[in-house]
Amino acid sequence: MTGNADAKNFDRRAFVSSAAASVLVLPSQATLAATPITPHQTEGPFYPDRKDLFADIDNDLVLIASKAKQAGGKILHLRGTVLGSHGQPLPEQVVEIWQCDINGRYLSRKDWSLRRLRDSYFQGFGSTFTNTDGEYSFRTIRPVPYTGRTPHIHVKVRNSSGDELTTQMYVAGDTGNAQDGLYNHLSRSERQQVTVDLRHTTNNDLVGFFDIVVPWRT
Repeated sequence: MTGNADAKNFDRRAFVSSAAASVLVLPSQATLAATPITPHQTEGPFYPDRKDLFADIDNDLVLIASKAKQAGGKILHLRGTVLGSHGQPLPEQVVEIWQCDINGRYLSRKDWSLRRLRDSYFQGFGSTFTNTDGEYSFRTIRPVPYTGRTPHIHVKVRNSSGDELTTQMYVAGDTGNAQDGLYNHLSRSERQQVTVDLRHTTNNDLVGFFDIVVPWRT
């Protein structure tokens, strides 16, 4: 993955301890507190069906292998841990994310917002595996709003047995959250599970941690 050394050196524990209102959960905390399963949310109509446009669908959505320029938007380093139903980190889980580009366009033929040009430098979809500690990471952009929706990132986790969980990640403090129907359909505790506090790194990128608890053990 292409990344910045400042983001790699970002102290996760310091980040969490400094954010009293943070909704993030460290793996050790999840094990002790028996964190509830991350709420399911709709895949939506725009699951990418144009992945053939790019040579890579890796975990860096900002820089495509065949392109010389990076995507528009504020860079976001999204990281987290996939935890099983008993709070244990799960290795070798497939994690996918997809979102609209800075212009509000998805990498999908079903995206009807044709009046807006698609950012051809944005990958739109990424896939990776969790490591031996159940951790995953992506380099993407801060999600942006489009008509009817607050900024969000779609996330899907699945394993080799065919189990899967699909959810959406939201940005803490975004003014669009109050008007978003899917977000407000969740209970208060469920909203806390899928709402992520984004902080600036020393080079002014953003970083956020989104732990996902799935309803299976392995």
